[in-house]
Amino acid sequence: MSPKIQLGLVGLGKIARDQHLPAISRTPGIELVAVASPHARAEGVRNYAEVGEMLAAEPHLDAVVMCQPPQPRFDAARQAIAAGKHVFLEKPPGATICAVEALISLADEKGLTLFASWHSRYAAAVAPARAWLAGRTLRRAAITWKEDVRRWHPGQTWIFDAGGFGVFDPGINALSILTEVVRDPIVLSAAELEVPSNRAAPIAAKLALKTVEGAPIEAVFDFRQTGLQTWNISIETNQGELLLSEGGDRLAIDGVAQDCGPEGEYPAMYRHFVDLVQHRRSDVDLAPLRLVADAFLSGRFRPTDPFEE
Repeated sequence: MSPKIQLGLVGLGKIARDQHLPAISRTPGIELVAVASPHARAEGVRNYAEVGEMLAAEPHLDAVVMCQPPQPRFDAARQAIAAGKHVFLEKPPGATICAVEALISLADEKGLTLFASWHSRYAAAVAPARAWLAGRTLRRAAITWKEDVRRWHPGQTWIFDAGGFGVFDPGINALSILTEVVRDPIVLSAAELEVPSNRAAPIAAKLALKTVEGAPIEAVFDFRQTGLQTWNISIETNQGELLLSEGGDRLAIDGVAQDCGPEGEYPAMYRHFVDLVQHRRSDVDLAPLRLVADAFLSGRFRPTDPFEE
């Protein structure tokens, strides 16, 4: 491996341009040298139409970041692992649990790093929230995750296709935070999913969750929110209450705002990825994906109004 990890990126869409490219440029020990995307090109690197072409032309690559929609991600990641590359998976790590578990096995067989990157876990207030909750008993919690799909996912029609997750594409961020700060396992009791009559994935959902000790957790996700955008998690314990807001960047304890420092999710993830690659370790937690899968498996589906962008 060269002094800097030579990186390829697959899928140059909105999240790659908004978050990955700036974070890569600011991360020591890593360098973007190639991009594979069928409809977009990045400046200052070599560009290819698809991942197989990039892998064939760039044998010196050390690692590949997967930023395409989840449906085609397994095949692309499988090709990268077969070519001996470490792999960074944008969330959600795959369209199915089976697909991600297969990638874990393939990476392990070759001694390669596989990283499932739950970016919201790296929000500024998440680690302080986890530390504060340690030793406290959770009594109840509530998630309110409401945003405007037209504002945050313009033109991303794949998100409402089968395997696109619908409202769980952002909602899984909340579940990734919840499963990070709450140490007890969390199980699904019931789910209601609202699916537009002309789409295949939910536009809104309500989940009834609980810890293994029985503490109730209610979660409400909605892609139809206009005006104020809401990404909150409130947790009541036997020794006070906390509120995580703004997607995990803000923390209040018993109503008092805490200083958690600046936002820096993606740079923190890339620093972690560099460390994982250097030590040939993997980091793949499927807890958030399992909760979403269970919602699809056991939830009640309710048709709702057609969605047109």
